[in-house]
Amino acid sequence: MMKNKKKYLSLLLSTVLFASMLSGCASDSDNAEEEGEEEVVEQTLTIADEDYYTRFKGDDVEINVYNWGEYICIGEEEGTLDILTEFEELTGIKVNYTTFATNEELYAKLKGGGVSYDVIIPSDYMISKMIKEDMVQKIDMNNIPNYKYIMDDFRNLEYDPQNEYSVPYTWGTVGIIYDTTVIDVAPEDIDWDILWNEDYADQILMFDNPRDAFAIAEIMLGYSLNTENEKELEEAAELLKDQKKIVQAYVMDEIFDKMGAGDALIAPYYAGDALMIMDENEDLGFVVPKSGTNLFVDAMCIPTSSKQKEAAEMFINFMCEPDIAYANIDYICYSTPHSAAYDMLDEEVRNDPVSYPSDEVKEHMTVFVNLSDEASKTMQDLWTQMKSAEDETTSRWLMPVFLVACLLAVIVILIRRHIKNKKDIF
Repeated sequence: MMKNKKKYLSLLLSTVLFASMLSGCASDSDNAEEEGEEEVVEQTLTIADEDYYTRFKGDDVEINVYNWGEYICIGEEEGTLDILTEFEELTGIKVNYTTFATNEELYAKLKGGGVSYDVIIPSDYMISKMIKEDMVQKIDMNNIPNYKYIMDDFRNLEYDPQNEYSVPYTWGTVGIIYDTTVIDVAPEDIDWDILWNEDYADQILMFDNPRDAFAIAEIMLGYSLNTENEKELEEAAELLKDQKKIVQAYVMDEIFDKMGAGDALIAPYYAGDALMIMDENEDLGFVVPKSGTNLFVDAMCIPTSSKQKEAAEMFINFMCEPDIAYANIDYICYSTPHSAAYDMLDEEVRNDPVSYPSDEVKEHMTVFVNLSDEASKTMQDLWTQMKSAEDETTSRWLMPVFLVACLLAVIVILIRRHIKNKKDIF
């Protein structure tokens, strides 16, 4: 999981080794080299049934995969697997891989037509929405033998109760990431209302998608994260509107860069991404608010528009190979629903309360469900109004300033004319 620290340590050990060689300390050099080798654990790929992956070889098959950004291991770090390359070499299937930033972006892209994807990885509530709208198709689980590794806790969930349309990929929670050098508050005292604290004005980031943003407001108001009550949704929108005057920006993936660079002090964030950025910046902390939060599941699905369903199922099965599932979860730092991958994790990671919270903490977590069309439209309309009101705040001041400027200009002109007339008289 701590891939960046491994990289730094490897570089440091290499430098020590080089210095030792220059000083003629051959034995010390050997010891340093041995230590360096121990730090870099080479990931390997073992496939139990290689014949399964041969059926499309030589057929020039291509699949289009649409996934979240930074959500698959591509072998950037020493000793890690390049998942897409491994799949292409094993199967002969070419993968065209693109990314999205929000579930709503994914939905709009598919709903708009004109594109054809074979594998997509939406979140729970979006999966149930797309099932309802016939946007994803049933998966032939006979072609996913590695489904056996999916833990019971992540089967038969409300968004796909019969396990027909999706195969869980990752899960996680939403919490708050913050700069501990500035925000001197005990972690147990940090709750969602800190995102409304005017002491941090213009240093607060907020989710740029309605479902996650409304959820935070709903928790603060004591409402269900799955409420469809119009009055409660309106109150949540008002709370978000009150917040916007101190929000620096509404962002998604940009949270990583902004918090990492110190351009903001606090933001809501997904636990897996938080762990990655905290690995790079030791000044950052992360808490799961005691008042509750969202527990989400991202899962692999096949759109109804897929032109390569069997090849897509092969890709999904490959993603569930134990070595592949482990490589992915080790890279992206989210939590895994895959039993074999979980067993391969370090004990420290398995016991990390951020990645794998206790059952007591989970009791205050809620999984999103698909809202009715009416409630979804209400939320989207309220979100759009709230976001556009951000611009109206500026516009509201432009007219008065413009009128005052015009008035001053008129006064200046009149004064100058008066002075000129007096000069003419005398």
